[in-house]
Amino acid sequence: MKYSFKLLLLFSFLANFLFVFSQNIENTTIFEEEIKNRSSQFMDEPNFKKAQLFFLEKNWDSTLVYTMRQLSLPNQNQEIKNYCHLFRGFSLKEKKIFNQSQKELSKISKEFIFYYKVRIKLGEITLEQKEFKQAIHYFKEIEELNDNQLLGIKKSFVKHNLGLCYLHLEEFDKAEFYLLESVKLQEEQKDTLDLIGSYGDIATLYYEQYKDDLAIPYFEKAYDLSKKINNHQLKQNTALNMAVVEENRKNFPKALVYRKEFEQWKDSLNDQNKVWEVAQLEKQFAVKEKQKEVSLLQAENKIKIAERNGLFYSAIVLLLLLGTAIYFYREKIKTNKIILAQKESLDELNATKDKLFSIVSHDLRSSVNAMKTSNAKLLENLETKNLEELDALLHQNSAIANGTYNLLDNLLHWALLQTKQSYFEIVSMRLYFIVEQMAYNYQPLMLEKKIQFENTVSKKDIIFADQESLKIILRNFLDNAIKFSKENGIIKIYSENNDENYCDLIIEDNGLGMSENTRENLLKETTLLSKKENEKTIGTGLGMQLCKSMIQKNNGKLDIKSKLGKGTKIIVSLSKKEPNG
Repeated sequence: MKYSFKLLLLFSFLANFLFVFSQNIENTTIFEEEIKNRSSQFMDEPNFKKAQLFFLEKNWDSTLVYTMRQLSLPNQNQEIKNYCHLFRGFSLKEKKIFNQSQKELSKISKEFIFYYKVRIKLGEITLEQKEFKQAIHYFKEIEELNDNQLLGIKKSFVKHNLGLCYLHLEEFDKAEFYLLESVKLQEEQKDTLDLIGSYGDIATLYYEQYKDDLAIPYFEKAYDLSKKINNHQLKQNTALNMAVVEENRKNFPKALVYRKEFEQWKDSLNDQNKVWEVAQLEKQFAVKEKQKEVSLLQAENKIKIAERNGLFYSAIVLLLLLGTAIYFYREKIKTNKIILAQKESLDELNATKDKLFSIVSHDLRSSVNAMKTSNAKLLENLETKNLEELDALLHQNSAIANGTYNLLDNLLHWALLQTKQSYFEIVSMRLYFIVEQMAYNYQPLMLEKKIQFENTVSKKDIIFADQESLKIILRNFLDNAIKFSKENGIIKIYSENNDENYCDLIIEDNGLGMSENTRENLLKETTLLSKKENEKTIGTGLGMQLCKSMIQKNNGKLDIKSKLGKGTKIIVSLSKKEPNG
């Protein structure tokens, strides 16, 4: 029971932070208009004018540069100083440099029109730094102010944050008072987003005190209210809270419904994030291409100028002309070699890209067509109310969606790896806990196929690897083990130490297995991508290639043992020593 409380508390706090963020967004337009109007009298100062413009555009680095230039000028007006420290404090907070942000905001005089906005910002910073008593001091300063003095800051926002501080300090009576006061104001103002976060906080408050009967109705209120908004993060958090509530009640069928809803919103949110990441990659690629064009033009201009100067001085000194001609000839040869090497590399990358796109597009088309066909059957069975067939089709759709999602996720990581944009840091870690974390994420899928799972990795095993890439490796191999296992199958993950330099992590299943030819092809270094043998599964071999690349980057080794119809063993050998050890 205590484990469930902590889990609920974690997701409730996620909702809290989202709640604070959403309130700030709501007040941003009012605050920016006030800044624009009240600081217009100082627009004859060039540095201040640029600082204000960049601040409103949320270009924090440029804001810091021009405010520093303005402050370095002698005999500064105190009001201008206040605005500069305000701009700097807000910019540093957005860049997560909290200590410097506090120093800048503390320099603002009490007579400044936005003084109470500054105190709110200081309260938010200390709350993020978990300095709860100091945060209470800042929020108490503005608790009793009227609406005119608050300049658009909601009283419910102040009371809510006071409640959060007391909740963290475990002063539950005070926390309850302020959180209920905040909810009362939000209900009057009909702030739906704010109310969801507040209901979650009050539920957490009661759960911390083991008052389940008081907590659960607020979790239910938050869940019901989340149905009325278009915020996937809040929908995801409230659905997971309800799943844990029902698990505590031993109502497992209902808990499973909530968990499936949680996974649905989680996948939807991940899809949005992936689209955004792909867009960012495309933007970065376009910028780099432009930079290359500019650099090439600059190089060509330099060559033309040098050639013109050489011709000019050739009339004076013949020897200088000869030396200059030889120099530029050598430079041209060198440039041509570089261009030729770049062309060969680009041709190789284009061939890889074409093959990748061909296979991935084929699989995407196949999965979409499968989904389309399945949906048509689903509609037919809805009319006949054939529940057994409906259940089978829904599970089929879920498998298609999961496979397509994993394909796109692998594609993104492959692109990041190939363009050398992925962050990579080898550190020491206990292997057992990484395996346990990844296995937890796949529990719903294993439960659905009634697969028995065993994690017997030794808790003493310490390896050196990049944590994020190791998670990707485990996720792909565990996903394949589930995919190719039959119902009531067994998946085991365990470790062996047969070498003083390597720890062997073994993922074993008793599923379909593979032929010796397939096993050898998968281990070949020259194999880029290969089509799947089982046409009922979504996959390009990209996941295996991605795992092989990441294992190699982690200074590890891969081996596969398998027999057709008798299961598969994936053996990942991970280094026990530091890279330079």
